[in-house]
Amino acid sequence: MRMNTTYTSYVAVGDSFTEGMSDGLPDGSYRGWADLLAARLAARTPGFRYANLAVRGKLIGQIVGEQADPAAAMGADLVTLVGGLNDVLRPKCDVEQVCGLLEDAAGRLAPSCKQLVLMRSPGRRGPVLGRFLPRMEELFSFIDGLAARHGAIVVDLFASEALGDPRMWAEDRLHLNTEGHRRVAEAVWQALGHEPEADWNAPLPPAVRPGWAARRASDARFAREHLGPWIGRRLTGRSSGDGRPPKRAELLPYEG
Repeated sequence: MRMNTTYTSYVAVGDSFTEGMSDGLPDGSYRGWADLLAARLAARTPGFRYANLAVRGKLIGQIVGEQADPAAAMGADLVTLVGGLNDVLRPKCDVEQVCGLLEDAAGRLAPSCKQLVLMRSPGRRGPVLGRFLPRMEELFSFIDGLAARHGAIVVDLFASEALGDPRMWAEDRLHLNTEGHRRVAEAVWQALGHEPEADWNAPLPPAVRPGWAARRASDARFAREHLGPWIGRRLTGRSSGDGRPPKRAELLPYEG
């Protein structure tokens, strides 16, 4: 790990996690951990530049095909690559193929930057996670080896009990909320060798279990507003990112 390295530019590559869903801003846009990290890095370095090519709903093949080469061409000092989870959470998935595509992306990005950062993505603890756990563990084990081959840093978010707590997740149960994104930004900040500003893995206070009626109302709202539309997109072959441009397509000076 490079300690106390000054980064003058940063490119984020990935899907909705890196785009920043669901860390909502008053204007309806999303911020997210990558924006928060960029803001911290920019505060240390005049003229700091930032691009975020992430688009919600993207599978790893799309990330490789649409983001890897443009990101590599930017020649940024720092690159974060997070992808593959949308693939492994689908009913059918060839994890070996996902790993091969991640290898392809890392092979293009690592030579173009001073530091590549990979992640073991966080997972919301609950019965759904258990169903996909073997796939996720296979993917994360591959990421560890991938990082070793390319001199990348791995930020292990999945092992965090705090980030697995449902209270860190938005109502859609797929994306971190504002506090979750803040903690991820702090985790990456520390992984890059910077002095901690907070304990990103600090445990939450004991949860107060909602009553039966509140739980059923929450489940019904989730099914109506999030699960139903998600199933509809799967059945029609659509994605929430269809036709959506990258969040920040050019490597430009960052202005908070």
